[in-house]
Amino acid sequence: MKITEEPRDAARRKRDVLARLGRERDVWVATADVGGLPCLVALWFAWDGESLWLSTRLTNPTGRNLRDGRRARLAFGDTQDVVLIDGEVETYGAAEVPAAAAAAFTQRTGWDPRRDSATYAFFRVRPVAVQAWRGEHELPGRHLMRAGAWVI
Repeated sequence: MKITEEPRDAARRKRDVLARLGRERDVWVATADVGGLPCLVALWFAWDGESLWLSTRLTNPTGRNLRDGRRARLAFGDTQDVVLIDGEVETYGAAEVPAAAAAAFTQRTGWDPRRDSATYAFFRVRPVAVQAWRGEHELPGRHLMRAGAWVI
């Protein structure tokens, strides 16, 4: 990606974000515990057109933080093509997760957490804010979603 390319307009940025949600398999998940101790891990996810679905154990820090804090910041890897998603989190046990969400997650990742010997939970992350930029020249206009609504 060249820094000299023209800044993308908001509609193009939104299309690019939606394309990434459709093709990426991993996302960085940032959470914090009740004391504010941060935790950052990469997890597989599935996008259903409205929310990202993650799965991890409730016995690890990320699972506890997602359940108890009910919010997360998600990010895709490259600092030259930034997508940040702030979201509200709902927790589902393996028996409670909507069948379509579990099927989408399994199809996307090749792994069904419900069939694992360890107990996993599913987490629905509903975006409330989305930012996207490629380099400093795209910082203006980076806010694509606020309060759960696309601003474009």
